[in-house]
Amino acid sequence: MTRICTAILFLFSFGVRAVFAQQDAGVWVQVEARPSLREAQERAQAYANVLPDVNGFRLNSGWYAIVIGPYLRSDAEQVLRVYRAEGQIPTDSYIAFSSSLGQQFWPIGANILDRGVVSPPVEPIPQPEQPVAGLTPQPSDETRSQALQAERLLTAQERRELQTALQAAGFYNATIDGAFGQGTRRSMGDWQRFNGFEPTGVLTTAQRKALMDDYNAPLISVGMDRYSDPEAGIDLDLPLGVVAFDRYEAPFVHFNGSTDLDARALLISQEGNKSTLRALYEVMQSLEIVPLDGPRQLRGDRFTLEGRGNGIVSYSEAALKDGRIKGFTLVWPEGDEARRTRVLAAIKASFTTNDAVLDAGAGSDAEQRIDLVSGLQVRKPRLSRSGFFTDASGTVLTVSEAADSCSRITLEGDQELQVAWNDADSGVAVLRPSRNLAPISIAEFSADKPRIQSEVAVSGFSYQGALGAPTLTYGQITDVRGLNGEEGVKRLALAAQPGDAGGPVFDDSGQVVGMLLPTPSEGRTLPASVSLAATVDRLNEILSKAGMSGQSAESAALISPNELSRRANGMTVLVHCWD
Repeated sequence: MTRICTAILFLFSFGVRAVFAQQDAGVWVQVEARPSLREAQERAQAYANVLPDVNGFRLNSGWYAIVIGPYLRSDAEQVLRVYRAEGQIPTDSYIAFSSSLGQQFWPIGANILDRGVVSPPVEPIPQPEQPVAGLTPQPSDETRSQALQAERLLTAQERRELQTALQAAGFYNATIDGAFGQGTRRSMGDWQRFNGFEPTGVLTTAQRKALMDDYNAPLISVGMDRYSDPEAGIDLDLPLGVVAFDRYEAPFVHFNGSTDLDARALLISQEGNKSTLRALYEVMQSLEIVPLDGPRQLRGDRFTLEGRGNGIVSYSEAALKDGRIKGFTLVWPEGDEARRTRVLAAIKASFTTNDAVLDAGAGSDAEQRIDLVSGLQVRKPRLSRSGFFTDASGTVLTVSEAADSCSRITLEGDQELQVAWNDADSGVAVLRPSRNLAPISIAEFSADKPRIQSEVAVSGFSYQGALGAPTLTYGQITDVRGLNGEEGVKRLALAAQPGDAGGPVFDDSGQVVGMLLPTPSEGRTLPASVSLAATVDRLNEILSKAGMSGQSAESAALISPNELSRRANGMTVLVHCWD
């Protein structure tokens, strides 16, 4: 037992020394973070032109931080105050530690993480509530007895918050239980010693404030404050230093960014039931502010949505209670994870509701667009093209550009597709669904060679989904070869739109005689009535390379325009390529 206790004490003292060593190495003032190295280098150069001690480091998130330092903690806080007051750095700049910094990118070739601190560029003014590390212990503003008496007035929550703050500062590694036992007392003494106070193991009122101000610095930097919205029936803490109320547009209360940080927030408030909650859950996943990459869950009477990508991190939650759906969304820039985590935790902990619900007609006079949902931009794919089913399991033929360098490929119903074969030379791709589908109709490939001047029709999403269904565009075959006489391509007299590319080309019996290809760019502008299509032989060849085969047509009887439209609608699909 003695050996075990000795080992525990050794490990604890080693951990404390490690914390001291980290903090003695200095802290930094983080002023910006940028998603790309080029942007960060340009911003670092701009700051270095007017300020000393500017450095740049890559963050664990992949972003690039511009920082000033390293300084002793007290010096860094003074630099932060002075530069903020002078407008030299953004108001949401904050203290950062070396542990969050990776490889240095500015100045080029430098590596100063372990060089020790430098003298601050401003005259340090010792603050009575933020003693400088390493000074001779200062007398307390209260005696130990008085500090204990004041400590007894703390609530259980306040005691747990003190332990949490000690843990965040690196002095406490036990359970957050609000019980001030020997471990908590030792941690308090270590914190006092490091900050130049007499290590009594009992924090005075001023010391508790200094500790909590330190812990809450990320929240203070974004102006975290209480917000009450009687229209929505929601009260919570919000980062009002970086977001500001913009408008009501049911079921949301919109808060837009008010600084360069570009944070955003929403309050969610509406009447409803489980069906309403599910519909909200589905709709929110289609919004730009909810990137595709991240966990999401709908369970019982509540849902959560997280998303990362395109430079932002998004979190949403909502719950149904007594016929009312209440919740919030926080959108934060990537690369500022420490502050985002603290802000999100504060919002969750402070979120309360009452019986009021936002009027369903709120914001009805706002701008109306089909790509907006309650004033929020619907996520848009990088590219949308047509395609068509070639077998009963849902294999899709489309153009190569609809499958090129896509992080995700989907059909209009959000069904995911995988590339089975992509023939860049012919411009044709074969896509396989992640799970088997049940097409209404599939392509029947004509066995006859098409004749010049024969009538054809292309089924495609001419306006890339704006109409919600494919359209038929009519024309003629003008040549059974390509513009340069190449095989496997035929030329059409047909005025197609970019979204039609990938759509099936039908003859007057409803058989597929080809697939529309994109209009060649290659520095030329073709007449609007000239289009190109891959032949059936070429399509069958590419399907064979993908280990599949097309279905041959059995009859060549003429069909009515209505029957052609029915077949076309049943097999033509809209293919989305997402970044």
